[in-house]
Amino acid sequence: MFENLSLLELQQYWWIIISILASLLVFLMFVQGGQSLIFQIAKNENEKLLLVNALGRKWELTFTTLVTFGGAFFASFPLFYSVSFGGSYWLWIIILLGFIVQAISYEYRKKSNNILGSHIFELFLTFNGISATFFLGIIVSTMFTGSAFTLDKFNLSTWQSASNGLEAFKNIQNIILGLSLFFLTRTLGAMFFLKYIDNVEILARAGKNVLFNGITFTILFVIFLVFILTKNGYTFNPETNLVYFEKYKYFNNFIEMPIILVLFLLGVITTLFGIYTGSVKHYQNSFFISGIGVILVIFSLFINLGFNNTSFYPSASNLQSSLTIINSSSSKYTLAIMSYVTLLIPFVAGYIIYVWKVLSKNKINKQELENTGHVY
Repeated sequence: MFENLSLLELQQYWWIIISILASLLVFLMFVQGGQSLIFQIAKNENEKLLLVNALGRKWELTFTTLVTFGGAFFASFPLFYSVSFGGSYWLWIIILLGFIVQAISYEYRKKSNNILGSHIFELFLTFNGISATFFLGIIVSTMFTGSAFTLDKFNLSTWQSASNGLEAFKNIQNIILGLSLFFLTRTLGAMFFLKYIDNVEILARAGKNVLFNGITFTILFVIFLVFILTKNGYTFNPETNLVYFEKYKYFNNFIEMPIILVLFLLGVITTLFGIYTGSVKHYQNSFFISGIGVILVIFSLFINLGFNNTSFYPSASNLQSSLTIINSSSSKYTLAIMSYVTLLIPFVAGYIIYVWKVLSKNKINKQELENTGHVY
């Protein structure tokens, strides 16, 4: 079946898979957003216990999706993996360090003989909540702004900056998307608390955080959209693979791919509607409303990045070193064989939905935690 597809069709198929995983990852990072709110929403130890345990029942889904996303990118577009992870070293290492201390924190926060105390592990969770979202947003933004690398004829990359990725902070657009993702995940995290925690005081504070973080996210995201839709983008000639600038490239991509534009606009409207219902009406299902919107928005942005002859990882040092889905993918044989694994996605998705429902059958409150056999 898959072996009958052309190489380009397989490359496009795998970019769609990458886009789906990226959108799910951003949605599931409500866990990180919730962790960054622990000290703001919880005012005593009992309230912190409720917040941490609500998030603790979901954190592995985010971690697993991150690993799957990275593995899929490595298998389908290995050149991006080697260039980005090799060059943007400090950005990625801080993100990965945050996820390491997150796993340790959930495991040992309530262990007996914990010499560090719960507070230290709560600080680790906060660090993960801030660093993972902010730095991931910066990395994604460099897929629009470009990074300082060059490739030789053997596809070996050389980074032109000694700061190993930290030069991304010099571009205000990168910082804006980093902050935008940070406030988006905090908004989703607050909505998650509205949905799954049974505590009047926490719900009142969570509603206020949906309002503040939702408005801040909206402003920052609009600014980011103005940046990318009005700037020159990186396009290439599919016959010669020559990369060059195109005025309003990302705006043109939406116009030339109307289905993606519709999905994007639908996602934006749905996300904003969820923020409204969560902040004003404290509507519990605002979490899933905005979650669906976020998935549509991120999916559309990634399709915009990779399709329509666009360089999804441009080089700011040498245009012709820019990466596209054509020049950075695995071989046709590898893509075709790996594609059969994706047939298992519906079964995995079904399992995740089942586990989610089982673990979220009842809202979390003090009595429910006392009756459970495991507390984070």
